[in-house]
Amino acid sequence: MGLFSRTPKSSPATSADSAVAVATGPDLAHLTGNYVIDTTHSTIGFSVRHAMVTNVRGAFTEYEGLLHLDGADPAASSAAITIKVASIDTNQAQRDEHLRTGDFFAVEAHPEITFRSTSAQRLGDDSYRMTGDLTIKGTTRPVVLDLEYTGTATDAYGIDRVGFEGGTTIDRTDWGLSYNAALETGGVLIGEKVKLSFDISAVKAA
Repeated sequence: MGLFSRTPKSSPATSADSAVAVATGPDLAHLTGNYVIDTTHSTIGFSVRHAMVTNVRGAFTEYEGLLHLDGADPAASSAAITIKVASIDTNQAQRDEHLRTGDFFAVEAHPEITFRSTSAQRLGDDSYRMTGDLTIKGTTRPVVLDLEYTGTATDAYGIDRVGFEGGTTIDRTDWGLSYNAALETGGVLIGEKVKLSFDISAVKAA
């Protein structure tokens, strides 16, 4: 996935040259290993259209994730993320409580959202695509995440970090999140399309 060492940008190449570059790539073996998502320096967020005119944004504040990176063979990389649904935060307490009810996430019956990768693909020096199973409210469906590498560094504590950002757009009704209300002016209160976003810093396991 999108957690690999950045390579210098080069001058534009032909499509054939690009195919060779993606197939071979730089030597990334030093990044191979297991990583844990650092939740204090990461964000898992979402946005959805509200009243047809603006977007409501929110995030989940409690989650955990494990990554396995294979620098020599990016396709062998994987990810697993578990989110505590009750940690949903849209900066409005009454709305958050409604989201936890049976109209939406039914937190008591379905306390977690999970993502488990099934395949990974390197598209370019800094871009990757990961396919996996997203489970919400007891329903599991495949999703595709487009990811961009954002950096690698050893921090002030001597810990190796890697980062990526990206996301996907889903139809919430595919996971049984179908609550809505009609507007007097036409349209509906809540959009069906939800943008999921990931801004992740992960630390290498000892």
